[in-house]
Amino acid sequence: MEVENVEEVNLEQKKKHKGKHDKPKPWDEDPNIDRWKIEKFDPSWNPDGLLEVSSFSTIFPRYREKYLQEAWPKVKSALKEYGIAAELNLVEGSMTVSTTRKTRDPYIIIKARDLIKLLSRSVPAPQAVKILDDEMQCDIIKIGNLVRNKERFVKRRQRLVGPNSSTLKALEILTGCYILVQGNTVAAMGSFKGLKQVRRIVEDCIENKMHPVYHIKILMMKKELEKDPTLKDENWDRFLPKFKKKNVQTKKVKSKEKKPYTPFPPPQQPSKIDQELESGEYFLSEKKKLAKKWQDKQEKQAEKTAENKRKREAAFVPPKESAKQDSTENMEEDVAALAKSLKQKTKEFGKQKSLQNINAEEYISVPAAEQPSKKKKKSKHT
Repeated sequence: MEVENVEEVNLEQKKKHKGKHDKPKPWDEDPNIDRWKIEKFDPSWNPDGLLEVSSFSTIFPRYREKYLQEAWPKVKSALKEYGIAAELNLVEGSMTVSTTRKTRDPYIIIKARDLIKLLSRSVPAPQAVKILDDEMQCDIIKIGNLVRNKERFVKRRQRLVGPNSSTLKALEILTGCYILVQGNTVAAMGSFKGLKQVRRIVEDCIENKMHPVYHIKILMMKKELEKDPTLKDENWDRFLPKFKKKNVQTKKVKSKEKKPYTPFPPPQQPSKIDQELESGEYFLSEKKKLAKKWQDKQEKQAEKTAENKRKREAAFVPPKESAKQDSTENMEEDVAALAKSLKQKTKEFGKQKSLQNINAEEYISVPAAEQPSKKKKKSKHT
């Protein structure tokens, strides 16, 4: 019983609050209240206005001067609704926004500053004016100093845009942000969550960490996983693809062979005057020098014309006869040699046959007196 009483006392102590403001409110546990919702500013919250004048100015490039001059009345009228004064200085090339006595919202001057920043970064005026809404935020990402090599920077920036701006459009749809790539900066407009994703994708692309297409695949899978309420409190890493960076072999720079060190300097090259002294031109008169120069020029010209003529005539030189005729001649020679060898073989074969058909008895039966008769006849003729 004593243990139960001690537990009740402890619970009562826990329920107690230090101050009167720490008491539980009826709206603390109300499920219908959205605590992340940003309420629109009501001028009645600040009826007296601002005490000090705040102003921001930014410069713009010269190529934006004509467009800003045309669109400035619309920008001025949009800022006038919030009690902000806007000034366009074409001499200095700057835009200035400042608060007035009619300004009630203290944060609207920050929004006006973002507006002139976006206008200077080539964002169209109708799109830039949307930044004045409370739910719209902007981020200008500097990408110029992320890569040193200019050619690589241009390639990676183009990779972010994609063919016919297809990659950029896909990123805009998935992140819910407006993205504009201009020069050394990327201007983005949207919610805080979308801007965080855009910054990560842009930096990964320019630093060559991950291709934007892989980020698009991950974002698409996340969109599908968001639809499933059962996966609300689970980790999605097991569903998302993991892309490993492949090391592409680069061309090895050929190292120059170091020459052996010598403490002595290289021999001095002969000057133009020394060369003239050696050839004897130095002692010639101006007329003779000019005559020699002209003669050298004529010789070079003659060589050049001869070479050009030879090149032109080379087109009219008939080509060499095809190898078929040579092959036919070789074939005829081969056939003749084959016929000759066959004749020799037939003769040899005939001799061998005649030797095989000799009757030994007839050869022996012939008397010795008849054998040299042929020789005698031959001797008679002689």
